[in-house]
Amino acid sequence: MSIGIASVPRPVNEPVRGYLPGSAERTSIQRELTIQAAEVVEIPCVINGVDVYTGNTVAITMPAEHGHVLANVHMAGPGEVARAVASAEEARADWAALPWEARVAVFLKAADLLSGPWRDKVNAATMLGQAKTVHQAEIDACCELADFWRFNCQYYRTILADQPPEHSAGVWNRLEHRPLDGFIFAVSPFNFTSIAGNLPTAPAIAGNTVIWKPATTSALSCWQLVRLLRAAGLPDGVINVIWGQGGDVAAPILARPELAGIHFTGSTGVFQGMWKTIGENIAKYRQYPRIVGETGGKDFILAHASADPLALAVAIVRGGYEYQGQKCSAASRIYVPDNLWPEVRERVRGMLGEVKQGDPRDFSNFVSAVIDQRAFRKHQQYLELAHTEEVVAGGHSHGQTGWFIEPTFVRVADPHHRLMSEEIFGPIVSVFVYPEAEWRHALRVVDTTSPYALTGAVFSRERYAIDEATRELRGAAGNFYVNDKPTGAVVGQQPFGGGRASGTNDKAGAPHNLLRWISPRTIKETFVPPTDWRYGFLG
Repeated sequence: MSIGIASVPRPVNEPVRGYLPGSAERTSIQRELTIQAAEVVEIPCVINGVDVYTGNTVAITMPAEHGHVLANVHMAGPGEVARAVASAEEARADWAALPWEARVAVFLKAADLLSGPWRDKVNAATMLGQAKTVHQAEIDACCELADFWRFNCQYYRTILADQPPEHSAGVWNRLEHRPLDGFIFAVSPFNFTSIAGNLPTAPAIAGNTVIWKPATTSALSCWQLVRLLRAAGLPDGVINVIWGQGGDVAAPILARPELAGIHFTGSTGVFQGMWKTIGENIAKYRQYPRIVGETGGKDFILAHASADPLALAVAIVRGGYEYQGQKCSAASRIYVPDNLWPEVRERVRGMLGEVKQGDPRDFSNFVSAVIDQRAFRKHQQYLELAHTEEVVAGGHSHGQTGWFIEPTFVRVADPHHRLMSEEIFGPIVSVFVYPEAEWRHALRVVDTTSPYALTGAVFSRERYAIDEATRELRGAAGNFYVNDKPTGAVVGQQPFGGGRASGTNDKAGAPHNLLRWISPRTIKETFVPPTDWRYGFLG
């Protein structure tokens, strides 16, 4: 198979809608929010295209109004897990044999459905179930996921076009880009609908079949994605959806000899546990499973003495508190020189004083609630720790109606404080103020404080300082930003992923990720084979 690279058009990133007051798009999404908030959806497992209602349900509530039930999710047991494996294996040959154009067409159609008639459905489900503002939901649930589907299809076509010379001295060489020899287990987090949609579909584009376990707290938006993929024509059994507690589902799946790969986004501890289990089972598998994961982060902003205090303050507020800090890329530890600190402190405090927090259906709110009670209680413990330091802004929690943690900005005296080194995954941002003359020492502190290396940013108006930080922090972040917040990677522009304890850095939104789901086969065909065993040198 060979297609010309020049024939592969580059997609255009999906434009982000503004939802301005009085706009038709704002009226439309508000109507959909009202419709979905009035429903209680029964969400089944989906095995070989069949909706499976187990009767063992978990209620999903609005984080911003935790007494409001949105859905009942039917959890899988051992029987459903076994059936999902059988379904993925049964569908594997037909899906892999389908022409690449036919597979790609499913996801290109899904992208157009998402950016068209399904936009409000998926965005509204993300807002209600995951407490995202309309702006955050639009960027994530619609634009980024549509970009993933369109760009991944383009990357796959480009990979297929990468062929050796077809004919050389009586030999025809070609490269077959096979799917892996087994099923993929995709485990997605609550915080990004786009990640939830990308983890199972990226391997599927390359011809693999998948068992997908989304986070239960993201069930409302993921169920919309399941329905959307059906509408796009995805064949039964290609992506099987099972709900359940991580260990209950993962343990039997990781024990299966047919396991070909893991596509994971979530906590570092869970990922390391899965990797350990795979290592213990390695002799049981019929191939070495591919392990692809994006895990934790303790993302930094480092300011040089020449930084613009206003730009730095805006980056802290946007990068640290949008979506309640529940982004693996969210700014969580800040390093500010003492010459800038007084102005930065007052600017951040003033901005946070203007920030409104509440139900995402109120479009005047900049932040909303954290995902659930478990997260809320964990963040309360970090707030207690913050109050042993200097709390610049925020510092309180409100759990009566929703799981609200105030955007909190805290100055610590020790750059290795727990607040500066542990992943919090909430709207609690810590800052260490360093002496202006100790810039180079600050670089070493940033590089060595945290085990993670996902995202980071440097702010400076001096080119030499920018260059030095870029060199010295080369291993500290897989996505590095200069004079910008460390969040908001765009598919096709900033492929996403980090190293160290932050993951395998296989770069979602780039060809690197798709290559992990492909097992190449080289085929050499000789047109006129030799008929004499003797070589010329023997004469």
